[in-house]
Amino acid sequence: MTRYQVQRAAVPPTGEAFLDDPAWAQAEAGCVAAFRPEGSDHRPDVRFAVLHDATSLYVRFEVRDRYVRSVQTAYQGSVCTDSCVEFFVQPRPDRGYLNFETNAGGTLLLSYIEDATRTPGGFRKFRPVDAVWGRQIVVHHTLPAVVEPEMTGPVAWRLGYRIPVTLIEAHTGPLGPLDGQVWRANFYKCADHTSHPHWASWSPVTAFNFHLPECFGELALM
Repeated sequence: MTRYQVQRAAVPPTGEAFLDDPAWAQAEAGCVAAFRPEGSDHRPDVRFAVLHDATSLYVRFEVRDRYVRSVQTAYQGSVCTDSCVEFFVQPRPDRGYLNFETNAGGTLLLSYIEDATRTPGGFRKFRPVDAVWGRQIVVHHTLPAVVEPEMTGPVAWRLGYRIPVTLIEAHTGPLGPLDGQVWRANFYKCADHTSHPHWASWSPVTAFNFHLPECFGELALM
């Protein structure tokens, strides 16, 4: 099973310099490189890093890309249609998972999903995370909020955010001290409505569907 070690941040990344904070030097580098055959021949280089402390998870993506488009600007918009990176996390095996989906312009979609069986309305059992919680996630990004028309040439972009543990616990229940826990998770890159759509994951998925918790890898919190 794919496994990533989440280092404990001695001093967490913060503020306007979040993406460039020296704290990231201690984080392990992960790679989103399992591309689905349904996509185009575009294969962006996608790296991620995660840190934690007693109160938060810190997530950062670095993408070397082309054909970048980002037009969704409303919370809970369909950001997967844009150039998008995603982090799905399931801290407890007996509870659901949270899907943090963020386009290159920093717009977030976030739900708590307990049964990912597909239905006409989305999933068999899920609920969107209220905007009160969504506003607690400040997304840092290097591209403008809107990228239109599409940027067809090479472009490097980065994005990162802090997830309060209280947000996770409000949906999954108490977690206790994080050190030593092993969670399930996956990381993704997509761009459904660009000129070169593609779909990639960190832990490979067995079907053309990112919502397969049985395919999640492990996050080992050190």
